[in-house]
Amino acid sequence: MNDLQGKCSRPAGFDPNHEGHSGWQAYDIAKNNIQGWVQSTKPDIVQFMLGTNDVNIGKRNVQTIIDAYTTMLNAMRAANPNVKVIVDKLIPTSWSDATVEGVNTAIPGWVQAHTTTQSPIVIADCSRAAGFTNAMLQGDGVHPNDQGDQFIAKQVGPKLIQFINDVRGASGNSSGGVSGRCAEHK
Repeated sequence: MNDLQGKCSRPAGFDPNHEGHSGWQAYDIAKNNIQGWVQSTKPDIVQFMLGTNDVNIGKRNVQTIIDAYTTMLNAMRAANPNVKVIVDKLIPTSWSDATVEGVNTAIPGWVQAHTTTQSPIVIADCSRAAGFTNAMLQGDGVHPNDQGDQFIAKQVGPKLIQFINDVRGASGNSSGGVSGRCAEHK
């Protein structure tokens, strides 16, 4: 895979090979950003891990976060009815936040209710139950360290590769690299 292309702004210290936004919340992305982003990029694949900031900063509950997922999914499908989605179960916080665990418990039911043959949704389990430990967190108890990043990559990577292969097969593109693209956010 090639590096992401475009004018993606990232906080200092963030790996530049993703569209990460420090401190952003699912609720706000659903209300203010997702529609413009997906309409301008028409993504074939979307992968996200959202909700921790909604809990820690926004003090939002499980249902509000899951409702934000639905709003984002509706926008994704309006932009591309065939979009494939990888939703990550949230990594734990060092203090084992009950709302984070509640979001993780709600994700499988949300996926089951919303996945379709045309636009499948799969889960990348990055949770404590899947093996993510406090030793994989930075000192802030929220963000993954290098070991945590490796764990997440092992959970997300195979699902992303499968979806990339599915998209390539559907488009007849069996050669060349896949290039990610970021929307220019204003």
